[in-house]
Amino acid sequence: MTDTTYAVAKWRIRKPSVIPGFGLTLGFSLAYLSLIILIPISGLVWRTASMGWGEFFAIATDERTLRALYVSFGTAFVAGLVNVVFGVLVAWILVRYNFRGRRLIDSVVDLPFALPTAVAGIALAALYAPNGWVGSLVAPLGLKIAFTPLGIIVALIFIGLPFVVRTVQPVMEEIDSEVEEAAATLGANRFQTIRRVLLPGLMPAILTGFALAFARGVGEYGSVIFIAGNIPYVSEIAPLLIVIRLEEFHYEGATAIASIMLVISFAMLFIINLIQAWSRRRFGHA
Repeated sequence: MTDTTYAVAKWRIRKPSVIPGFGLTLGFSLAYLSLIILIPISGLVWRTASMGWGEFFAIATDERTLRALYVSFGTAFVAGLVNVVFGVLVAWILVRYNFRGRRLIDSVVDLPFALPTAVAGIALAALYAPNGWVGSLVAPLGLKIAFTPLGIIVALIFIGLPFVVRTVQPVMEEIDSEVEEAAATLGANRFQTIRRVLLPGLMPAILTGFALAFARGVGEYGSVIFIAGNIPYVSEIAPLLIVIRLEEFHYEGATAIASIMLVISFAMLFIINLIQAWSRRRFGHA
């Protein structure tokens, strides 16, 4: 590398941004993240670490705690999978078709964002209760939705669907419909077009939408407690158990359960991010 080339490269590295204020905005961002996220999480970890390992494992391995964690993460995972299927279908309809009422449906997708979670929980409980509009129809079949884990899944599907739709929709809009027409002219059937043309480009967005819906479902409280029934060992979620422990002034138990949720959520999101990175490399070269 000549001196001139080195000088030009050095100038490009140090070239100031068109928009000034990097130091100020970076400091503000770090301070904001520290106050809102890092300090509360550090306090949670510190409070959990202050208790002995014996007490922590006693709380972590308690049957009620394990069952509540299983209900929270299991229902959130199932609801996330359901939202992936129907969220992609809704995004497909909104992007690929023009029909009367399309704007109304597009607005309804965002309704769970604006609707208070408690209102959503009460409405869902009224609909899916044994004497509700939907519950009374499935009750003769021996199916009970409200006040069971199935009711929790319904609530999590309701609040998680917009995350998948709004994540997949912009990516789907960038895929030109002529690509699908070209695949059809080359002899590909509809299944092959979806599998080889659409899914490779949509897979990272689908995984992102699933991760967002799953994360929201794990920590959801307001819309779940009204339809769950809150029966210990059956339909009791971990956030509710944390509130119960706080009301009992059992702060060590509450922080221990919260720390376990934090670790499991971080591990699952980390795995999902690894799958996202793999899908970008795998499908990006497909």
